[in-house]
This record gives sequence, structure tokens and C-alpha cells, in this order.
Amino acid sequence: MQPTPQKLSSRRWRRFKANKRGYYSLILFSICFLLSLGAELLSNDKPLLVSYQGGLYFPLFREYPETTFGGEFETETDYQDPFIKQKLTSGGNLALFPPNPHSYASINLQLKQPVPSPPDATNYLGTDDRGRDVLARLLYGFRLSVLFAFVLTCIGTVIGIITGAVQGYLGGRTD
Repeated sequence: MQPTPQKLSSRRWRRFKANKRGYYSLILFSICFLLSLGAELLSNDKPLLVSYQGGLYFPLFREYPETTFGGEFETETDYQDPFIKQKLTSGGNLALFPPNPHSYASINLQLKQPVPSPPDATNYLGTDDRGRDVLARLLYGFRLSVLFAFVLTCIGTVIGIITGAVQGYLGGRTD
């Protein structure tokens, strides 16, 4: 009785897994990419959920004027404003912020030292020269870079397949 032949893809996968550095790099890259796809849920200056005076609000998906939360202005709420933060967290109200409460573009005006500042309890990787959170900028930038690379790879592959098909079919001068 002959042993069953293994599929080519399973042989390739086993060979790839034998290369520990490449395999662990793929795992690390996949984790970073999946985390960056949810960058808004991990790093944002807006709360994910607000329970204010019996109502539920989702500032991540919809803009609310400051008057909704006891403020004076009809403009979009600045959830980093100490007055608004105090309103959202007192009297049985609740605001659920992401683990890193900074967006890629938000400037931390509450810094106690000059920018660029080193890592601390509020900015886990510090701030850049304008007071923006480095961790948030890395998350959003990684996602943008990888998605751009995927799109370019797909476009290049399609152009290559079409060019190769035309050259293979017509031959001669098109080569």
C-alpha cells in the first residue's frame, strides 16, 4: 500500500513553519495588522459609549453637540475638555474611553512637560514635537501603510497578468 501524497500547499506550509523567524514574523505582523484595523476602538479621543442622564450615546459613530452633555456650545463636543469629562463621569453618568484615549491628530494640551515628551501614564510611547500621541500615530500609520501596499500589490498583479496574457496571445512584436 502506497502512502497518500501530501498536497503541495501543506508541504509548503510545513516548510514555512520550519523557518521559525519567518513564522513568528508572520504571527507578529498578523497581530499588528488586526489591531490596526480596529485602531478607532483602541486609540481615539472620543468615548466608545456614553451613558448620560439615562440615555446611551455612541460618539465614535455619531457627532453630538456639547449641549447634549450639559455644555454651552452647539459645536461638536470636545471629550478631552475637563469640564465635559467631569459632566460625563459624575452623578451616575459613565463614559467608556478606549485604552489609549488619544487620536492620531489630537494634541494633548494637558502635558506637564515640554514636547516632545517621554512616555508616561497618559501617553504610553510619548508625544511628538506637536504634542500628538506617538502610539496612536503608529497604529493609524501602520494600517494606512499596509493597506496601501496591499492595493499596490493587487494593481501590479492585475497589470502583470494582463500584460503577460497579451504578450502570450499576440507574441512577436508585443514581447
